[in-house]
Amino acid sequence: MTDQTSLSEVVAAVQNPAAQVADRSSTIRITRIAATPVGPKVFVKIETNHGITGWGEIDQLETRVAAALVQSLFELIDGENPTRIEHIWQKLYRAHRDIRGGPFMTHTIAGIDMALWDIAGKLWNTPVYRLLGGPTRDRIRVYPSPTATKPGAGPSEFAGTPAEIQRLVTYIQGERKRVGTGGLVIFDAHCALPPPFLIQLASALNPTDVAFIEEVAVPGNIEVFKRLKAAIKIPLATGERDRTIWEFAAYLQERCIDVLQPDCAHCGGITQMKKIASLAEAYHVPLAPHCVTTELGVSASFHVTAAIPFFIIHEYYPQITPKGLVRKSWTVDKDGNASLPQGPGLGVEIDEKELAELAKKPHRPEWPTRGRLRDGSIADY
Repeated sequence: MTDQTSLSEVVAAVQNPAAQVADRSSTIRITRIAATPVGPKVFVKIETNHGITGWGEIDQLETRVAAALVQSLFELIDGENPTRIEHIWQKLYRAHRDIRGGPFMTHTIAGIDMALWDIAGKLWNTPVYRLLGGPTRDRIRVYPSPTATKPGAGPSEFAGTPAEIQRLVTYIQGERKRVGTGGLVIFDAHCALPPPFLIQLASALNPTDVAFIEEVAVPGNIEVFKRLKAAIKIPLATGERDRTIWEFAAYLQERCIDVLQPDCAHCGGITQMKKIASLAEAYHVPLAPHCVTTELGVSASFHVTAAIPFFIIHEYYPQITPKGLVRKSWTVDKDGNASLPQGPGLGVEIDEKELAELAKKPHRPEWPTRGRLRDGSIADY
């Protein structure tokens, strides 16, 4: 081999983009994590030795506890390579044998997971959905919109009176009339209508009044879902209170749910939501992701939604995001179709000065006011 040939090979290796990416990604390390409660959310920021930062959002937890858990979990990932996302997820989830799973661990991991994917996308200068296999669609349908709506119910007694049943039927059919026969109506039972009541209501509806009934029962006993599936002709959906593939698997195996509604901020983040979608695909069950986060969490969920094949519609409430806090890279048109996120990572930027100001405001949790029945007893919601 001549010196000239050897030199050419060295130059080619240095100029190889794959080699450059591998080198950069092999030396990046997590150096710091911050968790900032703002209202009912916790914003997670992960910093690295390369100056690349990632953001994630924790949702539907007691925020002071969630923020403390983030700091505790940092001991497990300090100095780790943030692109080892699956490894880190498994490390966090399996590290403590007595608190693995459940909302506090899994929701907190979800926020960290979003931030890791954000870092990976920024490191390789590409949107996260391209790291997940690339887009399977050009737009993402969202609700509520002029063509899609979701009426819901609050806590109810176990058995409904004719007047109570008719009130909900009138409400649902009014929403159907509003969006027309070409629109989409979802009825959200909120786990608040006990099985006997829900069976009564579904029997009084036309099968096409709603596309599906959401949150038909409190998770925990698959036999309840099987009983409802046997009695109700309308498609059934659930998932926002379920976490990881292990909690979703039974719905598919028992064929008692027609639509899965994982929440990226609840189910374990981007890593788990993508796995849930693949699991559902094997059973020909589509996703209609639940989402009540700010536009940071919405963006993370959009990246997964953009990269999966079986999808109906995505939840999105712009009013949840404090004004000026999040700058996103996608828009929603007049018909309720969101464009795909653009730019590297999650495609969002956080105004840290605004975040610090919002964090100073006191917050009272909403949960103490929920779930009272007429007799003073506590109902599910």
